[in-house]
Amino acid sequence: MAEKEEMASLEESFRKFAIYGDTKATGQEMNGKNWAKLCKDCKVTDGKSVTSTDVDIVFSKVKGKTARVINYEEFKKALEELAPKRFKDKSKEEAFEAICQLVAGKEPINVGVTKAKTVGAVERLTDTSKYTGSHKERFDESGKGKGKSGRENIVDTSGYVSAYKNAGTYDSKVKK
Repeated sequence: MAEKEEMASLEESFRKFAIYGDTKATGQEMNGKNWAKLCKDCKVTDGKSVTSTDVDIVFSKVKGKTARVINYEEFKKALEELAPKRFKDKSKEEAFEAICQLVAGKEPINVGVTKAKTVGAVERLTDTSKYTGSHKERFDESGKGKGKSGRENIVDTSGYVSAYKNAGTYDSKVKK
C-alpha cells in the first residue's frame, strides 16, 4: 500500500516538474532542462557521485533517438540508472527506492524570484496626493485613476458658464 502511494507521489512530482516553465506542457512528457532541474532540486545530484553531466547522459540514454522529451516510464528508467551511482552502498532495489523517496512529493523550487520593492523615489513619484497641475485632475481623492475622464476635457453642454456655482438651480428659483 505504501509503495503505491509513493509511486503516485513520484508521478505527481514528475508532472509538476514536466509542466514547470512551459505554458503549453501537458505534464505527460518532460524535457531535458526540467529533468536537470528535478535532479538538482530533489538533491539527486550531489556534485561528487552524480554530477549534472551524469544527469544529461542518462537523459540522452533513456529517451528515443529522435525524441527531445521523456515520458513517465522513461523517467523511472532514468532514476534506475542514477540510483546505483547516487547510493553506492545499497543494492540496486534499495538504491532505486531511496532515489524515489528523494523525488516523491517534491515540486519545483523558485530560486531568485525578484520581489517588487518600492524605494523612496518610486513612492514619491507614485503618491498621487502630491501631484499638481493637470496631473492632479487625473486621480480622485483615494488615488485611483479616473481613466478617460481624467485625460480629456469633457465638454459641458448644460448651458451654464463653466465653474458657475449655482448651476442647475434655475427651476427652483423661478415660480410658475
